[in-house]
Amino acid sequence: MRRTRVRMIVILGLLISVGLVLHVVENLLPLSFFVPGAKIGLANIASLLGLIIFGFKAGLLILFARILAGSLLGGTFLSFNFFMSLSGGIAGFILMSVIYLIFDNYFSLIGVSIIGAVFHNFGQIIAASLIISNFGLLYYLPYLTLLAIPSGIGIGLIVQFTENYLPEEVVVVK
Repeated sequence: MRRTRVRMIVILGLLISVGLVLHVVENLLPLSFFVPGAKIGLANIASLLGLIIFGFKAGLLILFARILAGSLLGGTFLSFNFFMSLSGGIAGFILMSVIYLIFDNYFSLIGVSIIGAVFHNFGQIIAASLIISNFGLLYYLPYLTLLAIPSGIGIGLIVQFTENYLPEEVVVVK
């Protein structure tokens, strides 16, 4: 029992670290040149892996920890960017969790990831619209959705590939 708990804590720590590193790497990529504010969502790899390995609570813990640590390292804690990341992360993760845990017979990890990417953008646009009191931002949503689909496919492929090579000791939860 103790070994299992220690193993879980170590894997959670590693997933949080991976998510944080991917967050930092992604901030170095100049993707905002094409669509302002657009990102690939590489850090979502860690959250989705946490969801499929340990379930909803652990995946949500990874999400919160990497957003908090990333904002502290980047100097954006409690800023507009922090709330955009948090709102998008929560919206995307909740929808990914529902689809993965309830409708797993109908969606692959790629589909789960696409839904997470699309609803991440939706959550961010809704939060931004509420913060600045301008729902004209909703017109930006189709452009973000067009970018979310290939990003979701890429992240889903990475997670699916990674899941196939997880050691047998790592228990995959449904």
